Amino acid sequence: MRARFASATTRAVNAASRRLGRGQGTVAGGRAGLRLDPKLLEHLSAGREVALVTGTNGKTTTTRLLTVALGATGDEVVSNETGSNMPAGHVAALAGSRATRVVLEVDEVYLPRVLTATTAVAVVLLNLSRDQLDRTNEVRMVAGRWRAALAAAPHTHVVANADDPLVAWGASVARDVHWVGAGLRWQLDAVGCPACEGRIEFTEGGWSCAGCGFARPETEVALVHSPQGLPSAAWADGRTHAIALMLPGRFNQANALMAAVAAEACGVDAIAALRAMEHVEEVAGRFTVRAFGEVRARLMLAKNPAGWDELLCLVAGSDAPLVVSINARVADGADPSWLWDVPYERLAGRAVVATGDRFRDLSVRLHYAGVAHTTEPDPVRAVAQAADGTGAIVDVIGNYTAFHDLLEAPE
Repeated sequence: MRARFASATTRAVNAASRRLGRGQGTVAGGRAGLRLDPKLLEHLSAGREVALVTGTNGKTTTTRLLTVALGATGDEVVSNETGSNMPAGHVAALAGSRATRVVLEVDEVYLPRVLTATTAVAVVLLNLSRDQLDRTNEVRMVAGRWRAALAAAPHTHVVANADDPLVAWGASVARDVHWVGAGLRWQLDAVGCPACEGRIEFTEGGWSCAGCGFARPETEVALVHSPQGLPSAAWADGRTHAIALMLPGRFNQANALMAAVAAEACGVDAIAALRAMEHVEEVAGRFTVRAFGEVRARLMLAKNPAGWDELLCLVAGSDAPLVVSINARVADGADPSWLWDVPYERLAGRAVVATGDRFRDLSVRLHYAGVAHTTEPDPVRAVAQAADGTGAIVDVIGNYTAFHDLLEAPE
């Protein structure tokens, strides 16, 4: 009775939140429900097949791709697709659906708690790097908590990125691990060995620690590229399949491969899963092109140095005008000093406009990177300023709330 009442309260509060325009109705009701029944997540997930997706970058996209893959069989799949990735968001998603298949994006700090509550059949571990410096700056501690949680979950299939030493250490105690060669472009947060505090050395084919022998596991599947640059999944058993996505970037190809392996662990053929993902055009507004008056802009989200590194690589071959936007609100983390780790030097020669709440911090960083730029505090005006009447589509990269400021801005 308590769980039913808490579930009904969750739905009612979220519906009221949407009607009043106070949000998307994905958190407030969950918080109310958990106050009434602290074990509500456990009760709502009972009898369902739950898959969890976590990591510093790529969670929302991988969750969406895995949801599409599992739904390709015709089954209804419920997910916290708006990115509300803590227990309140999980409760809100589950309370609104009777679907037996569930895919939940999980904040990396909350994985142990959510894994225990849901007894998930599969967990996807993407990567670990610094994110919100005032909240989760010590990523080796997070990896250690993953390790303890997975050791206590012997019936869970773990899909882990073998190219990230922190992920590999966290996953290595699990009973059933599917190792995926998904790549790791940003290596600066993984140079310290989590096993012995020695130094991880990265090589062309992998990584290892000279101090203790901890090394990259053998993979069952890897992301590979042809001489023409075409991506595909290559399994150790000889299977291969092209990864043809509408979503751009090597990082999204890696996300798709991780999702495909997780789908197979849940009983869906991996190649069928990859085919299903081919039709996904955007995820929660990422890479969507929207209009601001007569100007069009492609919106991209980067929350931390690793994410910025990937997106700067993606736009490197373009001469389109570029807007970079930084806030430092609660959802972003209050400490923007990570800006000094981002290789903004790659933007030299581009037409760049700095905007957002912390546009001055960003301007200083761009100055020291040798990037000529202008500033405009208002993001919508910054997009117009970047376009400068040329009719070009403006690339916009912003951190979490900066991205949403533009995504939700009136046209």
